[in-house]
Amino acid sequence: MGIFSGRHFPRDIILWAVRWYCRYGVSYRDLEEMMTERGVPVDHTTIYRWVQKYAPELDKQTRWYRQVPDWQASSWRVDETYIRVGGRWCYLYRAITAGGQTLDFYLSPKRNVVAAKRFLAKALRSNASAGYPRVINTDKAPSLARAIAELKSEGICPPTVEHRQVKYLNNIFQNI
Repeated sequence: MGIFSGRHFPRDIILWAVRWYCRYGVSYRDLEEMMTERGVPVDHTTIYRWVQKYAPELDKQTRWYRQVPDWQASSWRVDETYIRVGGRWCYLYRAITAGGQTLDFYLSPKRNVVAAKRFLAKALRSNASAGYPRVINTDKAPSLARAIAELKSEGICPPTVEHRQVKYLNNIFQNI
């Protein structure tokens, strides 16, 4: 049995709606209107349920297509930024390559060791197929340094990964 068995709409229609929502960031109601214009009468709550069910699976299935070449992924730049999302202030943790390609990101309400450790563990796991980085560059945030040290002691991050703390090396984040 496939992942789409028992659905009222064909697989292509569901994937079409989920991709549009994830790629272009349109609202569910706008997407409902776009689908209706194309002859597919679907409710916005149905699209919401499709996105909740199929977007993580779609991300998992397409992640290897979006892999960064090994020569670019050997050096990571990790930083956090305070941003406003949906009316609430939160921290956006980002990991990018030296070439500026995003490896992973994580939103957290707090800026502490727990959040930094969760983000770095997630980034290391999701990019493990491309290999671990040779070096992780961060600013002088103490939470990131402690998180990397704890991940090394737990065996999640290899001890060969060098951690560089240079205050202005991550200025590439301000240009993204």
